[in-house]
Amino acid sequence: MSNDNHTERLAVTDKAKEVIDTLRDKFGDLIFHQSGGCCDGSAPMCFEKGDFLIGARDLCLGEIHGCKFYMASDQFEYYKNMHITIDVSKGRGSSFSLEIPMGLRFMSVSRILTDNELKTIQPAVLDD
Repeated sequence: MSNDNHTERLAVTDKAKEVIDTLRDKFGDLIFHQSGGCCDGSAPMCFEKGDFLIGARDLCLGEIHGCKFYMASDQFEYYKNMHITIDVSKGRGSSFSLEIPMGLRFMSVSRILTDNELKTIQPAVLDD
C-alpha cells in the first residue's frame, strides 16, 4: 500500500529494478505495456518512451520504478481485480521488449486483490 492508504495495482521486484536501471542507462526514459499476445501469451513489454504508440483505449495502471505501465482496456477487464508484480527471468521471449537481447524477459506475477485492497485500489486511468 502507498503512504496515502491507497492500494497500488503494481509492484516490481528488486531483480527487475536492476534490469530497468540497466535499460534506462542505455535507452533513457522507458514505458511498459502489458501485451495481450496470443502465441507467447500476455507479457509485460518494455519500450523506449515514444517508441510504442499508446492507444486511445490503453489504461495507465500506475508506475513501476519510474516507468508508466499501460494495458489495453479490454485486457484490463481480466486484470481489474488483480495485483501485478513485475519480475524478470532468464530466457528469451518472442517480443520486441528491450530486455530480450540480454537473454532475459519480464514477466507478470498476479494475484487476486483482497476485499480490503479492492476498497482502496488506485484506479486505472486513460493517459493524457
